[in-house]
Order: sequence, then structure tokens, then C-alpha cells
Amino acid sequence: MSFRFSSGSRRICSQAGSPRLSRGGSGFGAGTTCVAPGAESSFACTLGAVSSAGSSCQGGGGSGSGIFTGFLGNEQGLLSCNEKVTMQNLNDRLASYLAHVHTLEAANTELEQKIADWYDKCGPEHLPGLGHDYSRYFSAIEDLKKQIISVTAYNASIVLQNDNARLTADDFKLKYENELGLHQLMEADTSNLRRVLEELTLCAADLETQCESLTEELAFLQKNHEEETRALQCASGGNVNVEMNAAPGVDLTVLLNNMRAEYEDLAEQNRRDAEACFHEKSASLQQQISDDKQSYEHTLAETEGNYCVQLQQIQDQIGAMEEQLQQIRTETEGQKLEHEQLLDVKMILEKEIETYYLTEETFVKTMVEELDQLGSVLSLRVHSVEEKSSKISNITMEQRVPAKAL
Repeated sequence: MSFRFSSGSRRICSQAGSPRLSRGGSGFGAGTTCVAPGAESSFACTLGAVSSAGSSCQGGGGSGSGIFTGFLGNEQGLLSCNEKVTMQNLNDRLASYLAHVHTLEAANTELEQKIADWYDKCGPEHLPGLGHDYSRYFSAIEDLKKQIISVTAYNASIVLQNDNARLTADDFKLKYENELGLHQLMEADTSNLRRVLEELTLCAADLETQCESLTEELAFLQKNHEEETRALQCASGGNVNVEMNAAPGVDLTVLLNNMRAEYEDLAEQNRRDAEACFHEKSASLQQQISDDKQSYEHTLAETEGNYCVQLQQIQDQIGAMEEQLQQIRTETEGQKLEHEQLLDVKMILEKEIETYYLTEETFVKTMVEELDQLGSVLSLRVHSVEEKSSKISNITMEQRVPAKAL
């Protein structure tokens, strides 16, 4: 990026990077950009030279055409993946750069006008005692300009590297997503092919078993056919001898061919009958196996249902027994409480007996208890009668009355 400050005739260096001061003005250039006299405004950056209408990039004076370079230098490898996205990205970047250029041109024009106004008001010619020889500052200004140019170029290269790295990362990310999708598709196809291979293996084993059984059956049929053929040949040989003795003019070859054809037909018919019988028996066995399987499944379901019902009944019985046990425990606790109460009553009575024993008065007490069939005490009643007698020390009468059956 470069800024140009000038006043008066706006004369800029004839070659990029060289300063020139005229009539109080100053110019700064960067990169490979310069402007010929008569140009309205210009802006340049290290990525290339971008100019508006009326601006030019030349080594000397005169007008020329704008040149745009540096954007597509390292993008050749990325265009192969997705050219549309890359070109759209580059177009967006170019548009943003052009907008930035126009903004800076307007700011440059405004600054030039302000500097020109300042020089007109507060220039060196208005300050007495100051000379106009600035040659001693040219070397320092030149060094600073070179440093600015180098730093600007370095920053621009870093920005370009960052952009290239970002685009490369996006490219690799897109490739990774594509490869991941292909990998998942391959895994799904592999799993499907494995299932198909297992099914084919099972089918091959079944076919091998069928082939072995059919081979054994074929060997058995061939053996039977050979035995039957041998027996028939022996029988036909005797007949031939007899016929030859009786009628020598008979053609034995024709007879043998006819017999061979008949026996071949008979063997073929036997083979077909054997195959039909085999298939019929196989179908009947398969049907029987299916029926047995269904009956066994039905029996198993019935057995499971019966056992479930029995288990439910047992659980109900267990619940009833637990309720009875809880009731018995409650009754036992009540009887225990009554027994404790009776023991307390007994202790009280014994204390009263001891108390009355110390006195001369005698009490006749009658205790009436109600008992159930198990011998448990249901109720207790005590009757006391006072007598004035010194001879009778203590008389206690107990009467147990059995309770009625509950």
C-alpha cells in the first residue's frame, strides 16, 4: 500500500520508490507503482497495481493501461478441486480490494487538499528565518521509505500465505469429507458382501450334502442297473443259442439293440420313479417335521401356561399363609399382654394377702376365671368377703369356668 501527498502540480516520481519534492510538496511510493503527471489519483499495493479510471502504472511519464498481477500465482493447484468456489472467493476479494482502493483514494485526495491548504497558510515561506534546503533529510527519508516498502511487502506476503493456507485447509477438509463418505460406503458394502458370503457358504454346504446323497443314490442305481443288465444278458444269451439252433437266420444285433433300448428305458423309468419317491418322502418328512415342531411349540406354550397358573396359586397360598401367620402373631401378642396383666393382678393380690395376713380380719376371696379350649384365660373376677374371725387366717377359693366353644 502507498500514499501520495503532493500539492501544486502533483508531480510524482518518475520511477517507483524514488522521492521527489517540488514546491513544498512530498510524494511517497511503494511497491512497483508510480503515477505520471496529469493523473487524477492512484493507489498501489504489494499484491499488484490496482488503479481507477485515469490512473496508470509506468516507469516514466505518459498514460497506460492498469495491470493486475499477483492474485493467481499460487492458486493453480486449488482450482482443480473446486474452480467455481475458488473463483468466487477471488472475485469477492478483488471487489473488497477495489472498494478499499476507492476509499483510500478519496481519503488521499482529502489529505492532499488539507496539506495544500496548510502549506498555503503555514508553509516555510510564511516563517521568517527558515531556509529552504532540505537535502540533509533526503537520506533519512530514503531509508525510511525503503523500510516501509520492505515491511509492507513482508506483511503482504504473510497475508497471501495465510490466504493460501486457509484455502488449502478448506481443500483438504473437503477431500477428507469426500473420503470419509467413501469409507463409510465401502464399510457398508463390505458388511453386505460378508452377509452374502455367509449365505453362499451355507448354500454351498447344503448343495454339497445334496450332491453327495445324489451321488450315492446314482452309484446304487448304477449298481442295480448293471446287475439287472448282467442277468438279462445271461438270460438272453441262452435264448440266442436256442434261436440260433432253431433258426440260424435271425439277426442277433437287432435283437440286442432292441433289448438294450428297452432296458435303458426301464432304467430311466426306474431312476425317475426313485427321484419322485425321494422327493415325495422328503416332502412328507418336511411336513412331519413342521407338524411336530408346531405341536411341540403348542405343548410348550400349554406347559408354560400351566406352570404359570400353578405358580400363581402357590403364590396365593403363600400370601394366605403369611396372613394367617400374621394373625397368629397378633393373637399371641394379645395373649402375652393378657398374661402380663394377669401376672400384675396376681402380684397385687399377693401383696393384699400379705397385708390382710398381718391384720386379724379375714377376707374370703373368690376368683372366677373363664378359660377357652386351649386353656387360655379369657377373664378374671374376684369376690371378697370380710369375716371377723381370728381362727381363719386366710381362705382363697378359685373356680375355673371353661368358656363356650367359639
